[in-house]
Amino acid sequence: MNKLVQITPKDMVAVALQPLTAGETIDYGNGSVTLLADIPMGHKVALRDIAKGEPVIKYGFPIGEAKEDIPVGGHVHVHNIHTLLSGELEYDYHPTHPVLEPKTPVTFPGYPRKCSRPGIRNELWIIPTVGCVNDIAESLAKDAQKFVGGSVEGVYAFPHPYGCSQMGGDQDNTRQVLANLCTHPNAGGVLLLGLGCENSGIDQIKPHMGEYDEERVRFLVSQQVEDEHEVAMGLIAELVERMKQDTRVPCPASELVVGLKCGGSDGLSGITANPTIGVFSDLLGAMGGTTILTEVPEMFGAETILMDRCDNPELFDKTVHLINDFKAYFESYHMPVYENPSPGNKAGGITTLEDKALGCTQKSGSGPVKGVLKYAEKVTTPGLNLLSAPGNDLVASTALAVSGAQLVLFSTGRGTPFGCPVPTVKIASNSPLAQKKKNWIDFDAGRLLSGMTLDELGQDLMNYVLAVAGGQLTRNEINGFHDLAIFKQGVTL
Repeated sequence: MNKLVQITPKDMVAVALQPLTAGETIDYGNGSVTLLADIPMGHKVALRDIAKGEPVIKYGFPIGEAKEDIPVGGHVHVHNIHTLLSGELEYDYHPTHPVLEPKTPVTFPGYPRKCSRPGIRNELWIIPTVGCVNDIAESLAKDAQKFVGGSVEGVYAFPHPYGCSQMGGDQDNTRQVLANLCTHPNAGGVLLLGLGCENSGIDQIKPHMGEYDEERVRFLVSQQVEDEHEVAMGLIAELVERMKQDTRVPCPASELVVGLKCGGSDGLSGITANPTIGVFSDLLGAMGGTTILTEVPEMFGAETILMDRCDNPELFDKTVHLINDFKAYFESYHMPVYENPSPGNKAGGITTLEDKALGCTQKSGSGPVKGVLKYAEKVTTPGLNLLSAPGNDLVASTALAVSGAQLVLFSTGRGTPFGCPVPTVKIASNSPLAQKKKNWIDFDAGRLLSGMTLDELGQDLMNYVLAVAGGQLTRNEINGFHDLAIFKQGVTL
């Protein structure tokens, strides 16, 4: 097994694939380097002398600038590199026009829906309009567990603190999020549970729902009935009777929408897990399916790669706004756009936001960008889409589900247990994590370092996704972890 990897021939640094000791002489590609310091797994070592002020190249692109002279064999990290990022920029369109060779879609057993893509789950969702009825929703979900079985695959409540004391676009976003969840294909039945005096009540959410299957959605305003629990259980029983008629049938993979997210990344995420997801994204796109890449702040530093892959100038302009609008959001709160990576990222070997972004965007594969979505906007265009949402794991993963993802692929080098409203596949960047946290991790991309090719691993991930789409449970589902996190963007009254 190799101990170091130089990702591209242009790179001034290589990444340690295992912990390395000062004094070792390590071969890489066509060269070798003697280490001047211990190098933790995922961290970088200089392959040549790097002068103070010189851009440091990794993935073939600058990941920052040297703060001091760095000798060959030295540890390259936060102590001697700083970011080159700044505020809003002007961009030019240099289209690369990538094309994916079409592939015949394979099938998965899914649940047909009248007004949407097929569901990969047939669950009953209890959605509060406002945080004031969260406890009622959770009590209902607990009592409704008796209905789980057969084609009723689960009953879940999705508490949240919003729905009232909001204004303007912030309030509209919450309404749209809740409306999109009410019409999500994985929900075979939905109870939208209101209080009655909130800003975003049932009457305000309904217009955001668009066309929906009236057999699968029920509404209850708690203040309008004497015993809301009794009435709600009656409505849930009606939904269950409808859901009992549902069966899985073969559905083409072109009907799949898969969200792409990373969190708790390390220095191997951009070498193993994220490129594996990228191969998957290209495979699904070639079958006519859809992937959605989000966490815009973690595109900063790699955004021009995505911009040049936009299918047309209009999408390029939308991507420019996607990036600069998020920078303006940070600046409006007097916050630096580069307040990233996290402490865990740095411990895992990621040094700057450019370093993180160039690894993060590997999840998008090599295909063209076909769509750019606002927060809470439903995806309609097959292929790779970019979605406006922050990097926060729960918020971004929820945003992917809200935009129509039936499942989310979530790469991690540090590990995390959570799940969003849809199956959340945890993909480990390294095998030690996959072996240590088997109760969290679904897929080991670290196998790329022990003999599997990237194409083999990408196809293996495709096979796993099809199994999950067909009903195989992910670790978050087995553990009962389902979370909802709405992007708060305004004042609270």
